Amino acid sequence: MQIPLQITFRNMETSEALESYIRERAAKLDSICENMVGCRVVVEAPHKHQRKGGLFHASIDITLPKETIVINREPDQHKSYHDAHVVVRDVFDSAERKLRGIVDRKKGEVKVHEEMPQGKITELYPYEDYGRIVTGAGDDIYFHRNSLINADFADLSVGDEVRFVEEQGNNGPQATSVRVVGKTVSGKGN
Repeated sequence: MQIPLQITFRNMETSEALESYIRERAAKLDSICENMVGCRVVVEAPHKHQRKGGLFHASIDITLPKETIVINREPDQHKSYHDAHVVVRDVFDSAERKLRGIVDRKKGEVKVHEEMPQGKITELYPYEDYGRIVTGAGDDIYFHRNSLINADFADLSVGDEVRFVEEQGNNGPQATSVRVVGKTVSGKGN
């Protein structure tokens, strides 16, 4: 960080343990995003005039060269922040996810889903509830009728093109999540 970490405690005494935890988590954020300019953390206790059982608030302002990220953790009906450490942990977890997403996008590391292998049905054994697929590489893959996603086994034909997930079965490779492509089967579409 170019600007030193700023930690502010409002309506509460400074906690050395909590401040140490904040410094550790801020250092982790700095290691995730090398060009972080600054980080400001505010932890706020309930106002003294509130009755017993007030809830803590926390926020982080992260300054990057071209943007500022603000993460707030306010108590809501689903999470009760009676412990300052819990609200600080949650706000840092959220900031970490956000920074990782920004860094990944800047690096161009967007998740790419691998295309499912494709093949053609070469054999069907309706009384035994299975068939065989040959891949473009010539591999012979077993599939069971329960592996079909968008078709009924009875509507399949030899030569139908399919996409599938290949797994290692007890007797060799087998296809799971078999999806017929290129035609509508039993009115189910692709």
